[in-house]
Amino acid sequence: MKAIVNTAPNQLELQELPLPQPGPGQVRIRSGACGICATDILMIAGWDRTPFPSIPGHEWAGQVDALGPGVAAELAGRRCVAENVLADGKEVGFEYPGGYGEYFLTEAANLYLLPDDFPFAVAALMEPLAVSVRALKKLRLADAHRALVIGDGPIGLLMLMLLRRAGVAEVTVAGGRAPRLAIAQEAGASQVLNYHTLSGDLADSLLQAAGPAFPLVVEASGSPSAMQASLRLAQNCGQIMVLGDYGTGRADFAWNHLLHHELEIIGSNASAGAWPEAVRLAVEGTLPLERLVTQRLPAARFAEGVELTRARRAEVVKVVLEWE
Repeated sequence: MKAIVNTAPNQLELQELPLPQPGPGQVRIRSGACGICATDILMIAGWDRTPFPSIPGHEWAGQVDALGPGVAAELAGRRCVAENVLADGKEVGFEYPGGYGEYFLTEAANLYLLPDDFPFAVAALMEPLAVSVRALKKLRLADAHRALVIGDGPIGLLMLMLLRRAGVAEVTVAGGRAPRLAIAQEAGASQVLNYHTLSGDLADSLLQAAGPAFPLVVEASGSPSAMQASLRLAQNCGQIMVLGDYGTGRADFAWNHLLHHELEIIGSNASAGAWPEAVRLAVEGTLPLERLVTQRLPAARFAEGVELTRARRAEVVKVVLEWE
């Protein structure tokens, strides 16, 4: 089999490796498509969680290729996605090889089956969709007739879609890339704001452009300054959903602001418990997920795909590598 192997910091190689054999309760997946995630870029650069060599790829979709002992025969050949966290707490695409490999192993108990005609490239969005669904489940949407989403990346755009589907009447999206904001408008945003065109303090300029403070603010950009602004963008008793990755950024705000405005700050991480709903929504077809797949490349062009993602180019939302 072929695999895109992370051999050293910021080094990827297409290698020939032995075909893995599934053990009890496992299935072998033949990769159909795998999204390149911002987390992959961190992993490829080198971090403490995974050593070298490793095979990334947690945003995958594929087909059951082989069954281990004790696995139901009817799973053979089925299109699927799966929750990546395995029974030992480690994850496919991180501690275990993922969808950057032509084949890899996962646990049959984690599989979610897809219709035979469901496109792999769209199914590769199931993992970030599950992350967004998990966040949505933590919110009191009955109190949120208006919402502000900060961030025009995949998670921000998915949150927009989910909020609109859940009945939030007005969703403003603030971001910095015009092509992505155009997708947000197509997906139902009532207003889009490019913060590069605004001047002065971020919170002040967004409030001036978007109107009064919001009952719900979703911070999905990962910018510490945007997180700081969220505290002023949320109205009294408002909710702030924190979805970005802030690296080493730290909070610096007056605790009495939180107290006096009775704000609720909610963190949400990963996708546990949200996969059944995410798969149902994707298969239902009411979310325009295909609009987020802006580049589809053969797996052999992985270097180009990684660079497109790393460069954060305006026209790039999600790069997907295809194995077939």
